[in-house]
Amino acid sequence: MRTQVVIIGGGPSGLLLSQLLHRKGIDTVVLERKTRDYVLGRIRAGILEVGFVDLMREAGVGARLDRESHIHDGTVIAYEDQEFRIDFKEMTGSHVVVYGQTEVTRDLYDAREAMDGKVVFNAEGVTIHEADGDAPYVTYEKDGSTHRIDCEFIAGCDGFHGVSRQTIPLDVRREYEKLYPFGWLGVLSETPPVHDELIYSGSERGFALCSMRNENLSRYYVQCSLSDTPEDWSDDAFWTELKRRIPSKYAEALVTGASIEKSIAPLRSFVTEPMRWGRLFLCGDAAHIVPPTGAKGLNTAASDVHYLYNGLVQHYHDGDSHGIDTYSEKALARIWKAERFSWTTTNLLHRFPDQSEFDLKMQLADVNFLRDNVNAQKVFAENYIGLPY
Repeated sequence: MRTQVVIIGGGPSGLLLSQLLHRKGIDTVVLERKTRDYVLGRIRAGILEVGFVDLMREAGVGARLDRESHIHDGTVIAYEDQEFRIDFKEMTGSHVVVYGQTEVTRDLYDAREAMDGKVVFNAEGVTIHEADGDAPYVTYEKDGSTHRIDCEFIAGCDGFHGVSRQTIPLDVRREYEKLYPFGWLGVLSETPPVHDELIYSGSERGFALCSMRNENLSRYYVQCSLSDTPEDWSDDAFWTELKRRIPSKYAEALVTGASIEKSIAPLRSFVTEPMRWGRLFLCGDAAHIVPPTGAKGLNTAASDVHYLYNGLVQHYHDGDSHGIDTYSEKALARIWKAERFSWTTTNLLHRFPDQSEFDLKMQLADVNFLRDNVNAQKVFAENYIGLPY
């Protein structure tokens, strides 16, 4: 088989890149290790920057998103029992959109099927060959046979544990990482959200987040130990702890119910450089990870897609390689700013095991400065709604 671009990874970034290129007449094949149902079963973030929404529209898959999503013009920051609101609309003239990653992925799969896009599921043992040469190709195993795809470029959208980053030699890539000494226990419940905007809450017991997917589907998180498992937390224990970490007026209004999904995610900040090696380009989690504080994970993948998509279109339509030659530099410049925002927001509201009394006073001072300073709120809002591409 031959194609112009092989895309490794059938998550939202790989599918979005494929759909965008398809509409520009650039042929792609997407390789996904799992099944469609497995990919759609993963519960992920649901806060989208306007830039991501615009890419979905450009890809021709924005209709349901526009119809069913919820616009958020601000967010609530709480610390113990005090709270204040940061008004995105007032500070930036813009907003964010609430629409689950599962729904984004479903829309993209439906679009690829409608256009007869080439998606190979259950592609095992994917291996990248000759990425640093002029004739790259990819092999994979399926149904007991080895298959080969010759191509011109490879986009690695296969996540942190995928093959793409590992293909770049160790003497070429450099990795930067910070591991946090806690995780997030997340619960999905068929209950109405406690508030019509997100609540980021710090307390002496640790961090909590009140989020949502729609009017009857809520997503809540509490900071927890890395040694915990979901089985350690009954639903009653989770709701009791959540109420202790959010302002009392929200705790009293909280509607609880049986969890329909419960999981623990460790927190990590990670970046690899460069994001290009020869004809291989890294996108999304294959190149970088952010803590979920600040909702940047899926949105940083979207910015990568923006730069790579436009670079490839420029290459194929205009014969100009500037876009792909500067892809890594442009993508990383924005990624490090998103990493900074996620890191600072995580430090603002979480409890760390080695914090001294002085550290806690400084953390409270940071919260109060954000509460009282309009310029600090504007900076927060600009980062939250998404820096320009």
